[in-house]
Amino acid sequence: MSIEQLQDIARAMVAPGKGIIAIDESNATCKKRFDAVGVECTEENRRAYRELLLSTPGLSEHISGAILYDETIRQSRKDGTPFVKLMEQQGIIPGIKVDKGTVPLAGFPGEVVTEGLDGLRQRLEEYARIGAKFAKWRAVIHIGEDIPSGTCIEANCHALARYAALCQEQGLVPMVEPEVLMDGDHDIEVCYDVTEATLRSLFGALYEQNVMIEGTILKASMVISGKDCPQQATVEEVAEMTLRCLKATVPALLPGIVFLSGGQSDEAATAHLDAMNRMGPHPWPLSFSYGRAMQQAALKLWAQDMTGNYAAAQRAVAQRARENGLAALGKWSKAA
Repeated sequence: MSIEQLQDIARAMVAPGKGIIAIDESNATCKKRFDAVGVECTEENRRAYRELLLSTPGLSEHISGAILYDETIRQSRKDGTPFVKLMEQQGIIPGIKVDKGTVPLAGFPGEVVTEGLDGLRQRLEEYARIGAKFAKWRAVIHIGEDIPSGTCIEANCHALARYAALCQEQGLVPMVEPEVLMDGDHDIEVCYDVTEATLRSLFGALYEQNVMIEGTILKASMVISGKDCPQQATVEEVAEMTLRCLKATVPALLPGIVFLSGGQSDEAATAHLDAMNRMGPHPWPLSFSYGRAMQQAALKLWAQDMTGNYAAAQRAVAQRARENGLAALGKWSKAA
């Protein structure tokens, strides 16, 4: 695939007023979410729930793409229509999570590195055949006493860059996600410093691996106070600090940035995105790639009555997509 084709897909992923829905939870994570609402985590229940999300009427008005899990990209609607075909019919771009999760970083207590590079070329070939157009890899950076170390940041960014190069080799747009976790009592200034160091390392590694930046999407965490910090930053402070950090580190050549919600409340994730877009224009589109912040309300409704609440749950998904689509334009309000 040419760089122009990769660029076209990347631009479509961040089309005005549209973002990405993340439904790429592993089976273990999905079990935690289902257990919390009293739903048995069987393969059929996972399939049925993902069908509910992907078949939401009008979803493509505000959703450009969806990140799937290995199980999900192989599944179909109850009527036999593959999920990938369902998405294509709606104009929603299929994506796939390809990392294998985190493991402890040897020699660095409290830090982790993401695995999954072994055999990745073959897996990407298969996903491309099934119909995926982009992929996602998540690195995790913890903030704590004397962490993150430079070694941890460098190891994770090197893996992200190798993954990205392999994606582009197979004609897939890589979504690179270096998540700086909200966990901890650190203030927003500490988060800024760690996020800036991480993004500098990431783009340095991408250049070293000959990754075409114009065919890549960044999935970024916001610069935000730690969850346990007694002094929580305001919406405006989060927006200003995040933008300053991105403008200091991210090349203007990048087609777009989507944010993860990272444990924020549904409303906070939307408010922060909206505030950033109101401060525009920016060198790149700023949109969303939310999981929990898109699904939480719908999952609770569906769990109460899988048949009776089906339409209500889909309306909840559509409403969250609409609100975040407006935030991606800087036009959201609490009454929206």
